[in-house]
Amino acid sequence: MGELLAKFAPYYAVDVALIVQKYGGTSVGDADRIKAVADHVARTRRAGHEVVVVVSAMGKTTDDLIRLAGDVSSTRPPREMDMLLTSGERISMALVSMALADRGVEAASFTGSQAGIITDTDHTKAKILEVRPDRIREAIADGRVPVIAGFQGVSTSRDITTLGRGGSDVTAVAIAAALNADVCEIYTDVTGVFSADPRVVPLARRLAKVSFDEMLEMAATGGRVLMLRSVEFARRHGVPLHVRSSFTWQPGTWVVEEEPSMEQAIVSAVTDDTSESKILVHGMPDRPGTAAALFRALADERVNVDMIVQNESRDGVTDIAFTVERTDAERAVAICNAAREAIGFSSVAVDNEVGRVSIIGAGMKSNSGVTATMFETLAEQGINIESVATSSIRISVIIRSTQVESAVRALHTVFGLDEVR
Repeated sequence: MGELLAKFAPYYAVDVALIVQKYGGTSVGDADRIKAVADHVARTRRAGHEVVVVVSAMGKTTDDLIRLAGDVSSTRPPREMDMLLTSGERISMALVSMALADRGVEAASFTGSQAGIITDTDHTKAKILEVRPDRIREAIADGRVPVIAGFQGVSTSRDITTLGRGGSDVTAVAIAAALNADVCEIYTDVTGVFSADPRVVPLARRLAKVSFDEMLEMAATGGRVLMLRSVEFARRHGVPLHVRSSFTWQPGTWVVEEEPSMEQAIVSAVTDDTSESKILVHGMPDRPGTAAALFRALADERVNVDMIVQNESRDGVTDIAFTVERTDAERAVAICNAAREAIGFSSVAVDNEVGRVSIIGAGMKSNSGVTATMFETLAEQGINIESVATSSIRISVIIRSTQVESAVRALHTVFGLDEVR
């Protein structure tokens, strides 16, 4: 599997490794892609490794099912949506198992519930509570390749549930953790994790390795390769991730624990996100408990709040701005308006023309001047910063959405991330 694989050989045991391989929708998008996946699983088996496969629905199947549900129902009950959407992954698991049989590899398909994935009762966005992989272990012991439907499980009230966006990645990591697998390979349509979105920055380069902390920040700020929940799960349970392309099969990016002895790049990646809206709450009484009441109202309605900025108080009032997913913006405004009289603020407005740009790097913890360089670079581009949020390895700014791409390219260059070609 190449030099990079040799470098990380400890994750593939010398003789037999247990490898969980997850294939996304594009990887199993049609019959030819499914056959290619089966070929790769068979090659991995011939190399002496034990394999567990997790699959997503084919191509745009999930989107098509959501559209179909909208055509027949305006209410779309969450329980029935889960019953509908889980069918996509069941199709994939059966077809992959059939393709493996043609290659002389005995396989057995399992739904999420058959695989022992136990969730809470929150339909369409359930959380995994426990994995009971007894049937998976039995299949492996019998020499079969388990092929598991991602994105789904069974709730504590015995209903079928789905895990929400990125759910198949979460399934794969959870199975890998439960089986104590040597590695969880995430196969997608890109060759790994890049220093920026290659569609925005043509000179973006593939990263050989990133730490869990860096990957968490990238996933949370617009990185589109791995979903935040799957990275959180992998870090919590110590599951090494290997992000690879199912179109080239070449080694990709490793996501592993940070190695303290290794010198870190100051900035490893620049991410962007234009999927959020900014909510502005004007005239908030500046006294203890008012902000808490506002964000409690949002939390109770399951609206996730991201970056928050509060202006300096004047004459006993202040303004608060925060970001939410654009799909939640109208609902967030409605929730704020419903609480306005009780809290006592004057008005609420929404701004959909914002974007977030972030720089991320483990080396930022021990290097001064990063913030200054970032702000100077944006100023040279004529870009005004509207708000800022930081962590020990990340700086994020909110700017106008029309300026996001130029900001990303300028920052990528100034921090020395452009690939030399």
